[in-house]
Amino acid sequence: MANPVLVKLTQDGRRVEVIDGWVCLAGVREADRLVPLAEHPNRQAIARSVPGATHAAGRLPLTHAEAAIAQGAMMAAQREFDASAAGIAQRIRLAVWAKTAADGVE
Repeated sequence: MANPVLVKLTQDGRRVEVIDGWVCLAGVREADRLVPLAEHPNRQAIARSVPGATHAAGRLPLTHAEAAIAQGAMMAAQREFDASAAGIAQRIRLAVWAKTAADGVE
């Protein structure tokens, strides 16, 4: 397990961190990718409630600087090869999801 990378603290003091390639809120996995606000289905509400947000990680809005920190930490975690059963299973899941999306199957 890699060291957590702090992205920000929420208003109520919870830590938003990248842990093992996941954006986590208080240590609980929230998202494995960032969505640009322009592509988010709830972008208008997010923009109204969090001015300056440019990305979302699950339900967590992030500014440009915070998104850059999170993306960098997520990319660094991807470079570390996980040969465990869980790591192999995750790579298979991602490959199947990518193949399914490419084939247009839902």
